[in-house]
Amino acid sequence: MESLVWGYVYPNEAEIQWSILIVLYPYITGLVAGAFIASSLYHVFGNKEIKPVARFALLTALAFLCVAMLPLLAHLGNPLRGIEIMFTPHLTSAMSGFGYIFSFYFIVVVLEVWLAFRVDIVKTALNSRGWKELLYSALALFSYDISEKALEADEKLGKKLAIIGIPSAAFLHGYVGFIFGGIKANPWWSTPLMPIIFLMSAIVSGIALLILLYLIVIKIKKYPLNYNTLYSLAHYLWIFLIVDVVLELLEIISMKYEALEEIEIIEHLLAEKIAFTFYGIQLTMGALIPFILLLLVGVMKNRDKLKVVMVTISSVFIVIGVFAMRWNVVIGGQEISKSLAGTLTYEPVFFGQEGVLLAIIILILPLIILRVITYILPPWKDMIEENEEAVVSSE
Repeated sequence: MESLVWGYVYPNEAEIQWSILIVLYPYITGLVAGAFIASSLYHVFGNKEIKPVARFALLTALAFLCVAMLPLLAHLGNPLRGIEIMFTPHLTSAMSGFGYIFSFYFIVVVLEVWLAFRVDIVKTALNSRGWKELLYSALALFSYDISEKALEADEKLGKKLAIIGIPSAAFLHGYVGFIFGGIKANPWWSTPLMPIIFLMSAIVSGIALLILLYLIVIKIKKYPLNYNTLYSLAHYLWIFLIVDVVLELLEIISMKYEALEEIEIIEHLLAEKIAFTFYGIQLTMGALIPFILLLLVGVMKNRDKLKVVMVTISSVFIVIGVFAMRWNVVIGGQEISKSLAGTLTYEPVFFGQEGVLLAIIILILPLIILRVITYILPPWKDMIEENEEAVVSSE
């Protein structure tokens, strides 16, 4: 990995340590938090328009949660050392704290998925034979009680877990922003808004991803599209996008207004080093264009096909824009020298332990896991049932 130097930098800064894998780490955890909160719009707040994708959103959160640790483990060089944070606790370390937050949140998500699919699991176990019966009986924990009383208890417990899961998801991703915001030596990172910005952008990216996956499933399985569900998700996406962009702009405006001694190097960073990824991708492609398109979706009448295209483009741009935001924070912050008189340039490699190829593989893995999980626990009947109800009501 080579670093191009501008101005004065210290000798030990010649190599940027946190690579594209560390960019991927907060990005994946953000998708987890966003997808879970999207599912909570139905499970906790009772938005029935979200019901067709509520369980699918839970499975999406679980699939991405399974690989949330991988970027960090790959970055360690010796992934086997990762388990040590669980046996040698360091309570004052923010990075070590992730292990406990992750473990707790993983248990909450698994339990909520189990409760959401327990009826389907039990029915499949009772109607199957051989290895399939054994698999689903094990998933049901060999408990086949699906009486009205048992289902009511499951629903109450599931709602409590979803309520617990919302702050857990906020902690999971807000803490990632805290890791950067708590580094006082770096002026690009050290801001109290950083955890909130990371959390808001996580929700935005998670909802955008859920929209894209929903549209892909509808296309592949040839189900009729539930426009109410799509437009409801787009509405929440638009609201959280506004909050996210306002916070990001407030952060920049505050830095410029305070005009501390580091403002010159930050202005150089924004004007030269990350100008394209910040102004071009993060703000224009990832925020301004989706904002306009989603606003038009909200005010337009009829023309459903055009609105679906606009929502799709907005979701794609937002997913890319949030990744650019993570890049600008992680890589951009490291490109500032501690001398505040110079910058470096990060040049990612394609192959290698921390290369782009490995990052692509890690990004594809949760989609493969999601395909396996949805094969074992298919959530498609929710989409079919709600679509049929929507057709009847429209008639």
